[in-house]
Amino acid sequence: MPSLPAARYRDTFTTDSLPPRELWPRMPSALNSLDYPERLNCADELLDGTIARHGADRPCLYSDQGRMWTYAELKDRVDRLAAVLVDLGVAPGNRVLLRGPNSPQLAACWLAVIKAGAVAVTTMPLLRAGELRAVIERAAVQYALCDERYVADLLLLACEPGFQVLTYSPAGGGLLGSLAAAKPPLFSSVPTAADDVALIAFTSGTSGVPKATMHFHRDVLAIADTFCARVLRPEPDDLFAGSPPLAFTYGLGGLLVFPLRTGASALMLERAAPPDLFAAVDRHSVTVLFTAPTSYRAFVRDPGHYRLSSLRRCVSAGESLPERIRQAFHDRTGLRIIDGLGSTEMLHIFISAAGEDIRPGTIGRAVPGFTVRILGPDGGEVPDGTPGRLAVQGPTGCRYLSDERQRDYVRDGWNITGDVCVRDADGYFRYVSRWDDMIVTSGYNVGAPEVEQAVLEHPAVAQCAVIGVPDEERGSVVKAFVVTAPGFEPSPGLAERIQRHVKSTIAPYKYPRLVEFVPHLPHSATGKVQRAPLRARVPGTGR
Repeated sequence: MPSLPAARYRDTFTTDSLPPRELWPRMPSALNSLDYPERLNCADELLDGTIARHGADRPCLYSDQGRMWTYAELKDRVDRLAAVLVDLGVAPGNRVLLRGPNSPQLAACWLAVIKAGAVAVTTMPLLRAGELRAVIERAAVQYALCDERYVADLLLLACEPGFQVLTYSPAGGGLLGSLAAAKPPLFSSVPTAADDVALIAFTSGTSGVPKATMHFHRDVLAIADTFCARVLRPEPDDLFAGSPPLAFTYGLGGLLVFPLRTGASALMLERAAPPDLFAAVDRHSVTVLFTAPTSYRAFVRDPGHYRLSSLRRCVSAGESLPERIRQAFHDRTGLRIIDGLGSTEMLHIFISAAGEDIRPGTIGRAVPGFTVRILGPDGGEVPDGTPGRLAVQGPTGCRYLSDERQRDYVRDGWNITGDVCVRDADGYFRYVSRWDDMIVTSGYNVGAPEVEQAVLEHPAVAQCAVIGVPDEERGSVVKAFVVTAPGFEPSPGLAERIQRHVKSTIAPYKYPRLVEFVPHLPHSATGKVQRAPLRARVPGTGR
């Protein structure tokens, strides 16, 4: 890739760390809406561009404490923050780490970093010093903007040469707030290129060392102009809310990029466990909800007094959505959950369906702008109805930061996501499992998520994770790690009842021949169950 002009992009670390061009995925798209100008700053477009289209006095960001910022007020804060960053020496291309729970102030910091031409590296607020050090070293981070309540772990690293930490308060104060208050509310966004790196997002690391994915300014707009515009179809009067943190690209899209691109508003929740989330939906009359199947499952099991009558769109991603949960949620609310399959490497969702386009038992179809294929072991496309590896092309794609695993994820111009799916004759995709989670037992292929869903339907089960373990006779057998629900005690008899339940729910050969009760399961920072630590406990699993 040719060097970028020094006056425009003085720090070339991210461009120098991109994979060789021959290892990039091809990015074809037939959508005219994705023809972006050569010069593009996505934060400027999401904020200033939206103000130009919809007006400055519209509600924009809410806190759960009831504070509301209009688009004009958000722009005022963002421009002042961007001016502070420039004064502190933040140069275009520098990496700036963001740390804190979801809040309007965190959103303003993200936009300010991008407006200043820097690269946002948003982290999960629960990461500890060692994990933060790995992110800082990997992305060569020079600056950090941190919620003052979460600064302790960062201060342990503040002695790193050239590393600066500035704190903010949820209300907008702190050192960063006081510096911003002294700045004029006028800032001209750095005229970045559409293909300059805007953000670095780390994968959740469910199967090994997390990978750092790099996304361009045009990528940020592309996810809004594909899934959001063509499937979700929000309206300017919508109020978005959800559980995923902004460090999770699912949350960045659903809780910041999509509402701003639409001219809508977003509720930023610090606490978004199911009871807090659904209470906030009712309290604030949320209309568009982004969360994970865990939350929908919790509602189905205990709907309590929540009405959810304001909702008109519900999105699920991050893990497989059981059809039973989708149907039960519909029976209780009249709402059809929009399931979605995406990845950090692709930035957001690329398979989905909404409304009457939803087909039970499937995720949906390729989001307009994306092409999806199912590949066999030889790399060729397999017939409909045959399970295989998912391959995707579209306006976004995988670009790892200095990582040899780029060669595994991108092959022949296609993003190979690691998912196993089946496509039907109408172009709908059914999720089977992650490739690493396929269990071959007695010659049968068993997807761990399908078994987990069947186990979770038993009332005695609160959480479940399934892996394959070596077996001399069958090659592998299915093993379930189970956390019992309140009121149930682990016992051999309970294990047998769970096994009988699974046999009656799915094909009997898929049932877990081994059941181990555990007090808790390992989870990633994004809340996904991590199967790799469970495999590590079993000799001979080999992965």
